[in-house]
Amino acid sequence: MNTNKFLLSGIAGGVVFFLLGWLFYGMLFSNFFMEHAGPAKGVARAADHMLLLYIALGNFLFGFLLAYIISKAGITTVLSGAITSAIIGFLVSSSYDSVSYGTTWVSSRTSIVADIAIFTVTSAIAGAIVTWVAGMGKKTA
Repeated sequence: MNTNKFLLSGIAGGVVFFLLGWLFYGMLFSNFFMEHAGPAKGVARAADHMLLLYIALGNFLFGFLLAYIISKAGITTVLSGAITSAIIGFLVSSSYDSVSYGTTWVSSRTSIVADIAIFTVTSAIAGAIVTWVAGMGKKTA
């Protein structure tokens, strides 16, 4: 594994997750998630109380997870990176959301289905970028 490519592609994946998270969860679907929250009310942080450091940390860690898997799997095409990352995103979000739904009152079934779909799409886009950045500078045969 090329350490520089791993670091660059992981950072790129983290940036993509952070920006798409802001776009999807913070802008486009924020009202949807407020309207389809579970019965637990008042548990979400207001926008001015969110801990951006931890949000960024989580996004970058997932970017590095994708970079690691893509590197170890030997994935070299953007399409393969997107498909693999979509599957990973789907499985991770489905797992987390299912356990969360089964153990807390924070989400509704509608919101977890939406979250799984959004995270799957976000993961596909991030995986495509991770694969593209990891492949930059490679000589073609």
